[in-house]
Amino acid sequence: MTAEQAFRLLADGMSRAGTEAFFTTLVEHLATILDVDHALIARVDGDHQAHTLAVWSLGACRPNLSYDLAGTPCETVNGQHPCLYSCNIQQRFPDDALLGELNAESYLGVPLFALDGRPLGLLSVLKNTPMAFSGLEEEILHIAAAQAGAEMERAQATLALRDSEAYARESERRLDTLLNHLPGMAYRCLNDCDWTMLVVSQGAEALTGYAPEALLHNREVSYASLIHPPDQPKVGEAVATAVAQRAPFRVIYRLRTASGQLRWMLEQGQAIYLAEGGVRCLEGFVTDITEQHEAQRVQDAVARVASAITTRIGDDYFHQLARNLTSILEADAGIIAISDSAQRPWGETGDHGPRRFSTVSVFADGRRRNDYTFDLSGSPFESLDEVPEVVAHDQSLVWLPGIGGHFTAWIGRRLETTREETVGVILLLYREPPDTNAFATSVLRILSTGAAAEIERRQDHRRMRQLAYFDGTTGLANRVRFMEDLHQMRQAAERAQAPLALLLLDLRRFKEINDLHGHQLGDQLLATIAGRLQRAVGQGEALARLSGDEFALLVPDATTEVVEESVARMSEAIGRPIYLGRRTFYLKVSIGLARYPQDALAPGELFKAASIALYHAKQEDDGVCPFSASMTQALERRQQMTERLEHAIAEEALTLHFQPQVDLHDGRLTGAEVLCRWHVKEWGWVSPGEFIPLAEERGLIRPLGEWVLRQATRQLLAWREAGLTLPGRLSINISAQQFADPRLAERIGMLTDGLPASAIALELTESDFMRDPEQAVATTRALSLAGFTLSIDDFGTGYSSLAYLRRFAADALKIDISFVRHMLESQHDRTIVETIIAMAQALGMKTVAEGVESAEQAAALADMGCDEAQGFHFGRPLSAEAFAERWSDQLQDHREEPS
Repeated sequence: MTAEQAFRLLADGMSRAGTEAFFTTLVEHLATILDVDHALIARVDGDHQAHTLAVWSLGACRPNLSYDLAGTPCETVNGQHPCLYSCNIQQRFPDDALLGELNAESYLGVPLFALDGRPLGLLSVLKNTPMAFSGLEEEILHIAAAQAGAEMERAQATLALRDSEAYARESERRLDTLLNHLPGMAYRCLNDCDWTMLVVSQGAEALTGYAPEALLHNREVSYASLIHPPDQPKVGEAVATAVAQRAPFRVIYRLRTASGQLRWMLEQGQAIYLAEGGVRCLEGFVTDITEQHEAQRVQDAVARVASAITTRIGDDYFHQLARNLTSILEADAGIIAISDSAQRPWGETGDHGPRRFSTVSVFADGRRRNDYTFDLSGSPFESLDEVPEVVAHDQSLVWLPGIGGHFTAWIGRRLETTREETVGVILLLYREPPDTNAFATSVLRILSTGAAAEIERRQDHRRMRQLAYFDGTTGLANRVRFMEDLHQMRQAAERAQAPLALLLLDLRRFKEINDLHGHQLGDQLLATIAGRLQRAVGQGEALARLSGDEFALLVPDATTEVVEESVARMSEAIGRPIYLGRRTFYLKVSIGLARYPQDALAPGELFKAASIALYHAKQEDDGVCPFSASMTQALERRQQMTERLEHAIAEEALTLHFQPQVDLHDGRLTGAEVLCRWHVKEWGWVSPGEFIPLAEERGLIRPLGEWVLRQATRQLLAWREAGLTLPGRLSINISAQQFADPRLAERIGMLTDGLPASAIALELTESDFMRDPEQAVATTRALSLAGFTLSIDDFGTGYSSLAYLRRFAADALKIDISFVRHMLESQHDRTIVETIIAMAQALGMKTVAEGVESAEQAAALADMGCDEAQGFHFGRPLSAEAFAERWSDQLQDHREEPS
């Protein structure tokens, strides 16, 4: 499974978050991605007991179970760190019955933590064979563990909230009874003309800071009105209403004590009525409920924010969070900003200067404002760089861009991941200092954890998307993303009734550079090319790296002029010299292009058409080829030919022909070259110039070459049984793919078993020798030691190094037909032929001229000192029977007479 497929499957599992199927889906997908037999997720309680939330085993979901961690591999994982036991797990933990039941051989466990670092449980995968993981699997497990921990914590929080609500209801019921007996302050107000307060309990001074006598004989309806008449009008109204309705009263309000501190008070009381129905007095009890009330306020505020946030998709989550925090905490402005380091491309490191933050939501005076970027250092909020939480009052005025006005106080909280990485900040700003600092910081402390977790979740999703849709070497879109872009842009082209062009680009000679200089330099070269192409991309165009050295470009509104301009930009970007270290590279590009709707309608067919055009572009000098319908027919013929050739090799439906080689001085037969011929009923004789290159391209040349060696051996042995012996040697062509085999000499010896090595001459083209000269030296020497002779075919066309030519264990040079054909008319070609002959003589090598078609050519070659020749002048290639009949007088009979 590829990295793209793995992360797409993992992302699909993560999308079930918040549903009952999340844990079951996650273990199922992990078993598939990691190719393991079992996977489970378990929570661990305080008694060291594990309780599974999902178990996947051998392709099916199993019932959940509970087990003691003692004596199990899970004990080494829970709350600690990942543990891998690659084999022999049952021998390591013999008391773990579950391992034996699962028949597990190896185990990997990962601990699950809450956002505050508390251990929650574990995730483990097991396999019935040994396991070994690379970096990719470890990354997948890290992301899965983080998401599983977050989901487990969310589920626990939901359950705890339900329990808390039930407990709160019960507490409230008890509170009504208990508060009457708690330490506090009791009072009585007589219903005289002034409502005189007569009795104040001894708890008054501890509660308010005022002595009881300072509170007596005041003419107010209630204690709250006595202390703060202007600030508490609704309290008096509530008491008066309850008295009129002959009901007890219960009010909560803020009271400023003698020291100036604001505290929350609960006041409960009732009226005592006269017999005739009037109110005789009021009796009440006041108690301090600041701690309970603040805790409830925080809980209510968090619940209000949570219920108001309806989405976790896109920036709406942060907009809703900022808006509701600003409203509930009565701030004049609210800001949520994300650190630029949290938004960098995955894996990018290095010093990026000051700590910069980009706002994702700014609310002020009840409405959204524009986002902006700021440096934390040097800003009014730089103290958050040192401490995680700041309450700043009475500072110099703070002015923020795009908001208007100034602020004199602010409260801030740093957003941190479970790895203690700062990923953002939440800021609340006030034009007047608030008096609810503890309340605000408590709410922020709780909600900042969720905000940080949301940022981390987005980082993980961005990483998964990057691996699924982007190429790791170049950073460009990969094939999966490109095919999605192709579908979307094709639909857009259809709606707009506009043409769309698809360009496929293939770097020429890249494989050669990659093989010669190594994959590391090859990757640097690809990254450089990708950067150039990206900078050359036009408006609306989409670029991708499909695989290896192949890139693709989608061009909208693709008129002829637009396409030509895009092709020119791509070619120019690749054609400029590339400097890597001390090396300079010059690359060319092959470009195949197809257009919608001219060449194809469906996205897949358009891609196929461009691929066919690219194949033809690689065969042309200028490297650019538009698609045409005839190309499809040619490709279909090649595909049919490939299938038939493969069948012909397997069924031995090919034939061998033999072309004579003669001595130029006496005209006698010195050997023959074996040539492969193929006849197809529907097509007739297929040219070797067509099916031999096809065999090389489609990976059939090795089996074809080996068939020729076996069949040629059979023919020579059959002639010998008939009393005929070919003078000299039978020349057989060896392909470059065969020559790359370091055990070639051994392989040929097996294929020609029964013949002496002296009966075979092997031929390889000069260009194939020079693909890897050092290996060629070693291989030719091994063939020479085995007794085979070796000829360098098509000599003069492959730019051989004379230094290597001297080291090759070759016996003959075959002069290419292109020089022989024109040597009588061209002094240039004649000079080349004379030079090759002189060089061969100096190196002690024989020369054989190819393509001799006239007596004049043969005479001239003989005069130059050429040893042997072949060509139509001496004889065309013939079947084995025709060749034996034509040259019967020179096929020597070496049969021994019986004694």
